[in-house]
Amino acid sequence: MFGIADYGAFVAAIVLFLAIPGPGNLALITSTGKGGVRAGMAACLGVIAADQVLMWAAVAGVAGLLAAYPAAFSAVQWLGALYLGWMGFKMLAAKPGDAPVLHIAPRQYFRQAAVITLLNPKAIVFYMAFFPLFVNPVTHRGMITFAAMAATIATLTFLYCLVVVLLTHFLAERMRANPTVARALEKTAGVFLIGFGVKLAISK
Repeated sequence: MFGIADYGAFVAAIVLFLAIPGPGNLALITSTGKGGVRAGMAACLGVIAADQVLMWAAVAGVAGLLAAYPAAFSAVQWLGALYLGWMGFKMLAAKPGDAPVLHIAPRQYFRQAAVITLLNPKAIVFYMAFFPLFVNPVTHRGMITFAAMAATIATLTFLYCLVVVLLTHFLAERMRANPTVARALEKTAGVFLIGFGVKLAISK
């Protein structure tokens, strides 16, 4: 279909990629818990925008550049690790009454999720290495093929995020009645962000 090798497998790979726990999912859940559905969907659009940047960057040949200069990928990896660690530390250090680490303005949620996705080596590796495997060299139709892949990725990401946001909002509404639980969850999210940062820093 549209020059995509095994479209069904491509869809399944995207869904699996989205479902793997990572900083992007955590940012989406945290945004929804802090700012509700509007904030969660703003974060969702941030993830989609960053995914599109990474995909089209792969199309433009950035994959070859990173392969030729491994230090460039390592730099991105360290930037992502530091950014996640900084966010996690802010969450752990936050006190009752402090301004939220993830700001209320939807544009802030959008930017936060986009930056996290752009600096996430998991996403970079997927688009730079795994994604090209689904381009059929025989039936490839140039920009039509890439556009079809981009549209598929954006649609599946939006649907996945919508489910996560609505489910998170449903649970968050019931937890807001207990501030102690809410603070504990924020601290837990901070620990996970730091953990993701450490994992990125030490991974090869």
